[in-house]
Amino acid sequence: MSEKKRMRIALLAGGKSGERQVSLNGAAGVAKALDPERFTVLRYDPATDLARLAADAAGIDFAFILLHGRFGEDGTMQGFLDLLGLPYQGSGVLGSAIAMNKHLSKELYRQAGLPVADWLVLDAATPVDGEALVSRFALPVVVKPVHEGSSLGLTLATSLAELLAGIDRALRHDSQVMVERYLRGRELTVGVLGNDQPEGLPVVEIVPGEGFGFFDYEAKYRPGASEEICPARIDTGIADRARRYAVTAHQALQLRGYSRTDMILADDGQLFLLETNTIPGMTATSLMPQAAAAAGLPFPQFLERLIELAMADRRPPTAR
Repeated sequence: MSEKKRMRIALLAGGKSGERQVSLNGAAGVAKALDPERFTVLRYDPATDLARLAADAAGIDFAFILLHGRFGEDGTMQGFLDLLGLPYQGSGVLGSAIAMNKHLSKELYRQAGLPVADWLVLDAATPVDGEALVSRFALPVVVKPVHEGSSLGLTLATSLAELLAGIDRALRHDSQVMVERYLRGRELTVGVLGNDQPEGLPVVEIVPGEGFGFFDYEAKYRPGASEEICPARIDTGIADRARRYAVTAHQALQLRGYSRTDMILADDGQLFLLETNTIPGMTATSLMPQAAAAAGLPFPQFLERLIELAMADRRPPTAR
């Protein structure tokens, strides 16, 4: 196939968030997996290359966003690409911004009839009554920034002192902090694929390794720190419910193309939603690619499916 007939893809990775290295690692896998007979991959780091991307836009067919966290997964990059007239995979500005806000996401989950753990949002100006928080949520309790991914700034507090320190830590990452009831149980995640009729992928079970009380940043990204089992070791009824919940969350948050929703299967058999990722990890061994492979979509074909969904769902000119 000639160079002219190859789709020219701007692969956007790096950026300014705390998940920069995760982004770069994923981009290396995506670049390797895309068929060089069909795609020409051009690399751009939004931390330094936005002007170059704008200058090159007329010669680019598609942007593949491999950015996590702020300034990439939160709608800002999506808006920039809309202005440039470049199609991209996944959700647009609205869905990306909603899903990045854990508080607003939980409000919309609840309105859609989805189960969530009790929570409260604080900011730097909110007087913190630690004893009242312990009385409401009990210990241990989860503390996390409202607008971060990959469990950055997250604390599982087992004492009043750890709770107060966790709030301070989360405020170093964000202006708003969520205090959330801890749910004891098994960690699951469910990918969703599709536009107007999205479907849930096989459920993945996450088993943090020894020394990890939960699936935190190190447990996510340190090789061998956690075990990921797909399909999850749960009965069919629970798996079906988890997929249904993930699709409902995808739709409630106004998402497109793909997403991945994290859940807890509590010890009493109830499922609770935690959060939804609009640009899940994209190495060949990341959670969503594993689920796609279990559904019959190996990594290269999964990437091509994301591009096909995006091209079929191109935003109208008034939105670009």
